[in-house]
Amino acid sequence: MRSMTRRTSSSILVAGIALLALPALGHGSDGAAWRMFRGDPALTGVVDAEMPENLDVLWVFEAEDSIESSAAIVDDRVYVGSLDGNLYVLDLASGEELWRFAAAMEVKSSPTVFDGIVYFGDEAGIFYALDAVTGEERWRVETGGGIISAANHSDGVVVFGSYDNNLYAVDAADGTVRWQIETNGYVNGTPAIVDGKVISVGCDGVLRVVSLADGEVLQSVEIGAYVASSPAVRDGIAYFGTYENQVLAVDLADGGSPWVYEHPQRKFPYYSSAAVTDDTVVLGGRDKMIHAINRETGESRWTHTSRARVDSSPIVLGDRVMIGGSSGDLVILDVHTGELMWQFETGSSIIATPAIAANRVVIGTEDGILYCFGTN
Repeated sequence: MRSMTRRTSSSILVAGIALLALPALGHGSDGAAWRMFRGDPALTGVVDAEMPENLDVLWVFEAEDSIESSAAIVDDRVYVGSLDGNLYVLDLASGEELWRFAAAMEVKSSPTVFDGIVYFGDEAGIFYALDAVTGEERWRVETGGGIISAANHSDGVVVFGSYDNNLYAVDAADGTVRWQIETNGYVNGTPAIVDGKVISVGCDGVLRVVSLADGEVLQSVEIGAYVASSPAVRDGIAYFGTYENQVLAVDLADGGSPWVYEHPQRKFPYYSSAAVTDDTVVLGGRDKMIHAINRETGESRWTHTSRARVDSSPIVLGDRVMIGGSSGDLVILDVHTGELMWQFETGSSIIATPAIAANRVVIGTEDGILYCFGTN
């Protein structure tokens, strides 16, 4: 999925584009900060905020290699990793680089920022905790495989997955491993945390519900499919796509499945993580489509066709959904109808998820360009 060519910033001149104001939804990220991948510990991908009436490109920043990491936005700083092996920290207002941290290898993991510390992993299997203001390393944990999973955070514990086939929970203050659970496959996706429980599903085709406090496995559900995406949890149900061309809803109480969605014609895997509102599940597919599914019945609400596969994960703001694609298009659709409301062509594949906070949208591309959109 890595870009084989790189574009320069001279290819990204753009004019301001008017949008409809987006009303608040009242669930998910509070809009003041974007602390982690998917916006909140339940990984719902929903933002309780309004987008500005006009979206312009406010600034761009060029890394030295591709950006697959999704940004975090906290205290007027942007945190993002790159395949050049750096974690970059930029000023949100200007895009000026404040500092960078050189990891051991490529950084695909999306940074998570809580309580003044930024957490992320690298392809060498090292999980880092840095001072979010100065970049000073606080501690590190070495695992036996690359880390693509973002970290989740709750009650002083940080949880993440590794390609050494383990799910880790470490002390947020000093990195002491509280517990780890061995699985039978890579743990690519980010674990959700809801009500003191960790929900993780990985490449061994098993969904696990684990006690955050002590690592006890409370529920183990055989999915029977490779899962690279992260589960989104709402009202006790986990939603995620699989490599067997299906989107599943799994009841975390009994392991039952209220419904299974599969497109009637196009049979392609899902890498995108779902966004879940009161009534709709939205995610991208490798079938070059964006799918909206009735959350109660599992039936299709609408599909939107893209020019290439969609591995980026959507973000919902009110009645709008924003998502990128391998075509290089960043789009906003009506969440109820799938109607295209806005489109911006970056010219390079997008795997990252939009980060939205403080009336700004930040997203990176495979050619190493980080865009910041807002009101000019």
